[in-house]
Amino acid sequence: MGNTHTSSKLLNRWASTALLLAGITVCGMVQAQETLKFAHVYEASTPYQKWALWAADEIEKRTDGRYSVEVYPASSLGKEADINEALSLGTVDLIYTGNQFAARSYGPIGIAGAPYMFRDFDHWQAYADSDLFKEIAKGYEDATGNVPLAMNYYGKRHVTSNKPINTPEDMQGLKIRTPNAPLYMLFPEAVGANPTPIAFAEVYLALQQGVVDAQENPLLTIKAKKFYETQDYINLTGHITDSLITIAGGPLWNRLSDEDKQIFRDVYTEAGEKITQDVRQSEKDLVAWFEDQGVTVNKVDTEPFREAVIPYLNGDSATWDKATYDRLQALGQ
Repeated sequence: MGNTHTSSKLLNRWASTALLLAGITVCGMVQAQETLKFAHVYEASTPYQKWALWAADEIEKRTDGRYSVEVYPASSLGKEADINEALSLGTVDLIYTGNQFAARSYGPIGIAGAPYMFRDFDHWQAYADSDLFKEIAKGYEDATGNVPLAMNYYGKRHVTSNKPINTPEDMQGLKIRTPNAPLYMLFPEAVGANPTPIAFAEVYLALQQGVVDAQENPLLTIKAKKFYETQDYINLTGHITDSLITIAGGPLWNRLSDEDKQIFRDVYTEAGEKITQDVRQSEKDLVAWFEDQGVTVNKVDTEPFREAVIPYLNGDSATWDKATYDRLQALGQ
């Protein structure tokens, strides 16, 4: 009897200990927080950073602390090509990237980064909201395993230079910095300029030292990166109505529950809408601001530039087919 009683006491003690350990483990699981990395190449002063930080707070709130997001701006985790690669490796979990960089992995997604592809902002918005974009995003996901979550308006890209540019002829032989993606080079090539790829973080110095004569970016970026300090003219060529895509890496996406996937989609879609509003407002405000800094803002007749580019949009540089181009052009008509 004594042995049985002792055994029973031991069993009870083991059971209690096991339950206690199980409880600790469960608590640990509930409290364990995974920290994610969001990388981009834009300055901390931009709406892209502001709303990425807002989104990080929202992700933590809406997932009940299961995920926290640390945001790394200004190329601190690498150039744009690097962070795209890191996404697939799982060393970075979320990024903003240009359509043109995403197109290196899946050609059709680059269509939204081509020069004079969009008539105006409303045409761009119609594309961002379209089934066509959803289909292209799915194609990118199937090709890479990474998942586009949202479109963010980046603004119309304009040429800055030390001489006025009024016609395509004014760009003949102009050494102009472009990002290192083929579609960014299409516009300069179409007007006879000399596109020179330089990493985003190195552009200011390249302009200052005369390595290049010109660069092209939206007004907000020209201000944030202080390119206007090195250039006399902002020429309103508006040659690309540009956007950034918020993309989640496949390794992250595959371990999210369906519920959390929806939270990530919702949060980054909302952030994208807020970014778009901010960038549009900055486009309205900045012309006067630049003029106050003593920079000449040169209003350009864009039609001759558009006409020079159009033949290239279904040429050898196109990473999409004619049917996709025609569908995009029909949006919002």
